[in-house]
Amino acid sequence: MLRFMFVGDSMTIGSAGEHTWRHRMWQHLRATLGDGGVAVVGPRTALHDKAAGAPLSHDYADASPDFPRHHLAGWGEGWLHMAPRIAEALTRDPADVLLISLGLIDLGFYTNAEQTAVNVRAFVAGARSANPRVRMVLLPVIPNIRAATDTPFAAEVAHFNELLAKTVADLDTGRSPLLLASPPSSYDIHADTYDGTHPNASGEHKLAAAFAEAMAQAWGIGGPYTGLPDTRELTRPTA
Repeated sequence: MLRFMFVGDSMTIGSAGEHTWRHRMWQHLRATLGDGGVAVVGPRTALHDKAAGAPLSHDYADASPDFPRHHLAGWGEGWLHMAPRIAEALTRDPADVLLISLGLIDLGFYTNAEQTAVNVRAFVAGARSANPRVRMVLLPVIPNIRAATDTPFAAEVAHFNELLAKTVADLDTGRSPLLLASPPSSYDIHADTYDGTHPNASGEHKLAAAFAEAMAQAWGIGGPYTGLPDTRELTRPTA
């Protein structure tokens, strides 16, 4: 059995009423690896409650009791916040594969591209201190509304993504492989998000597909992403 941990910011934790891309990825992994071939672990289970401004909700769009809600994601949290937490999280909830989507909040509020890349390295070191054989899939910062309207910020995002690719290449080892996922080529902030940043149903599928395709092609884990969204679901507004 492979144990997966989702690590991310607001796009990964999701908010009340959403499926989250974690749910889409779990469906894909269960379909390709079998019910007994995958587990999802992590110290948190909640969604973000926008009204309360805190991770207090368990109102997932799919309330199925077999959906494992575990994760290490937080609204407003980035590499800066997760780097010092990952070792403890992996010690508490051992995982074989980390699926990581971080960086936008760092660049938007806390650190520049170079400082964020330093925190990526600290995160990798922390993860390996808990599990020297852990695999990690890292997603670059994807298109977002601020980058579309703020040219200096867009340049900082592009610079960080370049540094992230170099960091992955530098730190990749046979014992603990690192893999850089490709941002979804068709990702459209107007069609795949509900506010220019956070994914709606189609965006959730595209984020899950980015991780699924990377693992299938590089490591032979799972297979091509076939979790096509329901057309009716895509027309449902996300709260």
